[in-house]
Amino acid sequence: MQRVYEPQDLMEGELLLSMLASEGIEAHLTGQHLAGAVGELPACGLLAVLVEDEQAQSAQALIAAYNAAQPLPGEEPESFQGTLLC
Repeated sequence: MQRVYEPQDLMEGELLLSMLASEGIEAHLTGQHLAGAVGELPACGLLAVLVEDEQAQSAQALIAAYNAAQPLPGEEPESFQGTLLC
């Protein structure tokens, strides 16, 4: 297995697992049980998304597309320009 991404938090990690699964890529999230120890452990590098070696390149491309995504024009409310509402 290869480490293809380090999510910022558990929520992003779970989102990426679901996205990869929807594309047929089986992924695993490591370190989720260490998230409760933040403050006693280093704050970065705890979480990692792992995939099988033969799916690593596809997973990295999907994650790169996820990170490069921008809101569609016209979907921003005028009162919150520049702020992405989820």
